Amino acid sequence: MPKKSALKITREIKTAILVIASILLFIWGYSFLKGRDLLSSYNKYYVTYTNVDGLVAAAPVTINGLTVGKVNSIVLQDDWTSLVELQINGDYKIPKNSVAELYAPGPIGGKQIAILPNTETQDIAVSGDFLKSANKLGLTEEVSNQIKPIKEKLDKVLENANTMLVNINQVLDEKTKQNLRGSLENLNATLAEFKEASATVNGMLAENKGKINSTMTNFEKTSANLSKMSDSLAKANIAQTVKNLEKTLASVDKLMADMQSGKGTLGKLAKDEALYNNFAKSSKELELLLQDLRLNPTRYINVSLFGKKNKPYKAPVNDTITK
Repeated sequence: MPKKSALKITREIKTAILVIASILLFIWGYSFLKGRDLLSSYNKYYVTYTNVDGLVAAAPVTINGLTVGKVNSIVLQDDWTSLVELQINGDYKIPKNSVAELYAPGPIGGKQIAILPNTETQDIAVSGDFLKSANKLGLTEEVSNQIKPIKEKLDKVLENANTMLVNINQVLDEKTKQNLRGSLENLNATLAEFKEASATVNGMLAENKGKINSTMTNFEKTSANLSKMSDSLAKANIAQTVKNLEKTLASVDKLMADMQSGKGTLGKLAKDEALYNNFAKSSKELELLLQDLRLNPTRYINVSLFGKKNKPYKAPVNDTITK
């Protein structure tokens, strides 16, 4: 009997131990599936966000790309902000006032939280502390923000284009269309005439090609001569010539000034009326003398072989001196 009792107790103990082990294993497995290791210690930190769109519980928490924890819970508060509880492995010491940045790791999928440690302090945050919040735009959001102003400008362009098309439709009534058709027909006729004129000009150029070549040759020769003339002018002492011309002009100016002031023979002749009158009177007398010499040469040159008498003197009709 005693042996049977001892055996019975041993089986009950084994059964109890097996049940307890199963329960513990179930609890550990459940915790492991939820991302928590019962054999490790964890710290809890809290962050407040105004918008957690795309963030779900159990989302990974990383530091420099290394997963150090997860999002334990997200609770909507009375002020409509979201309180996020972070579960961080106790082996990682988070400095106080570190930033918990909410970001999207890719264009497809949810969001994660990256811890940006505060390197300016040595104080370590304890479990239950609040971290600073920040949001980083994902690729899709950045593209959307960049496309938004382009879309607005494109909408304005399309609106202006629509308005312009409406105005064009209003302007292009049936009469205007007929006028445009007529203008296009006239343009086609003009182009045809221009084509014929071009053909005629081409024929003329072909016929006169030799003359044109000769003209161009002459033009080249003329250009060469002009170039030689330019070289000659460049080599000439133009400066000295200009100086001599300036001296001559200065002398002429001085001569004219003397004449205006009555200096010199020309000046006196121009300014002295009595001298001018005497000169004019002498000139007139000389003219009359020459006229009388021409009309009565024998009066001044008397050659008589037979003793012929001289004719009496007759004054000229236009003798101004005797008047």
